[in-house]
Amino acid sequence: MRTFEILFWISLFIVFYTYIGYGIVLYILVKIKETFRKPVHYPMPPDAELPELTLFIAAYNEEDVVDEKMQNCLELDYPAEKLQIFWVTDGSNDHTNERLARWPQATVLHQPERQGKTAALNRGMKFVKTPLVIFTDANTHLNREALREIVHAFANPKVGCVAGEKRIAMQTKDNAASGGEGIYWKYESTLKALDSRLYSAVGAAGELFAVRSELFEDMRTDTLLDDFILSLRIVMRGYTIAYCAAAYATESGSADMQEEEKRKVRIAAGGLQSIWRLRPLLNPFRYGLLNFQYVSHRVLRWSITPILLFLLLPLNVVLLFTSAQPLFYAVILGLQILFYLMGIWGYILSRRHIKNKLLFIPYYFLFMNVNVIRGFRYLSKRKGNKSGAWEKARRAGQ
Repeated sequence: MRTFEILFWISLFIVFYTYIGYGIVLYILVKIKETFRKPVHYPMPPDAELPELTLFIAAYNEEDVVDEKMQNCLELDYPAEKLQIFWVTDGSNDHTNERLARWPQATVLHQPERQGKTAALNRGMKFVKTPLVIFTDANTHLNREALREIVHAFANPKVGCVAGEKRIAMQTKDNAASGGEGIYWKYESTLKALDSRLYSAVGAAGELFAVRSELFEDMRTDTLLDDFILSLRIVMRGYTIAYCAAAYATESGSADMQEEEKRKVRIAAGGLQSIWRLRPLLNPFRYGLLNFQYVSHRVLRWSITPILLFLLLPLNVVLLFTSAQPLFYAVILGLQILFYLMGIWGYILSRRHIKNKLLFIPYYFLFMNVNVIRGFRYLSKRKGNKSGAWEKARRAGQ
C-alpha cells in the first residue's frame, strides 16, 4: 500500500502545483528578480515615429459582426495612413464579403476553398508588407489605445511578439460558460503578466496578439492552436513575448456549456498537438527558464495533471481503508467529495440558468479538466486530417 500512498501524494502535489503552486512560485521569483533588476521603461513613440501596421483578421462566415468590427477598427487611436485593415475570408459562403465591400478601408483576400484558419494566415501573410502585424478575431472589440500600447511594447528589441489581454464581456446574467470563462481568464491574465515579468509570456491568445512580420513562419495547415505555436516558435528563436494588459480584446462568453465544450476540447487537443510539435522546448538544458515556465504553465495542464486530478479520488478511497491514518485520509476524502458535489450542483444550476458564481468555479474547473481528457480522443479522430477547419462555438447573444 506504500505505493498507493506515494502515488497519491505525488498526484496531489502536481495538481496543487499546476493550478496554485506555480502562481505562488512565479510571484516570488518575479519579486526577487525585480528587487535586483528594475524593469526598463521605454518612452511612448510620437506619431511621427509610429510604424505602419497591418490589422489582420482571418474570418469565416462572420456576416453578423463585420460592420461592428470595422467600426471598431476605424475608432482605434492610430494614424489612419499608417494602418492597413486586412481580412482573409477564405471559404466564407454567407454575406461576409458583400458586407466588407461596403468598407473601402478594408483589403479583402478571398478564395472559395476553406482550408482553416492556419492556412488563411499562411496565405495572407505573403501579402503583408508592414514591419508589424496585429492579429485579432472578427468577433472581438479592441480598446481604443490597443495599437499604440502594442507598438510601445515592441520598443524593446528583444520582444518578438506582444500578447494582448483577453476579456470576457459580462452579461446581465452570466451563464456557467461566460461566468466560468471570465473568472478563468482573469486568473490566466495574472499568470501571463507574471510570466512576462520573469522572462516571457508562454504563448499568446488569438483574440489579440502581434508579431514582427519578419518572424512569421508558415505552419502546418492542420495546426489547431496557430497563435500558440507561432508565438512560442518566436521565443525559441531567442525573442520574448511581452504581455500587454493595456491592450485588450473583449468578446462574449460561449452561449452555453455545450458550445463551450467545443472550444475546450479543441483547445485541449491543440495543446497536446503543440506539446509534440514544440517538443524541443521540453529540453531544460537548452531552454532553461523558458522550459520551466512552459512545463509549469502549459504542459502539465494539457497532459498529466487532469489525469492525476481524477485519480486522486479512487486513491483516497483505497488509502482510507489501508492507511495507518484513516482519519486523516477521511478528512481529505470529505473535502474532495464536497468539491465534486459543489461542481455537480453548479452544473444543475447552470442547466436551470440560475446565477451562482461561487459554484461556477468548481463546475468550470472540473469541466475544463474533463475536456482535456476528451481532447486525447478528439486529436486521435483528426489523425490524417490536413485541414485546420473546425466548427465555431456560438457566443452569448448570437
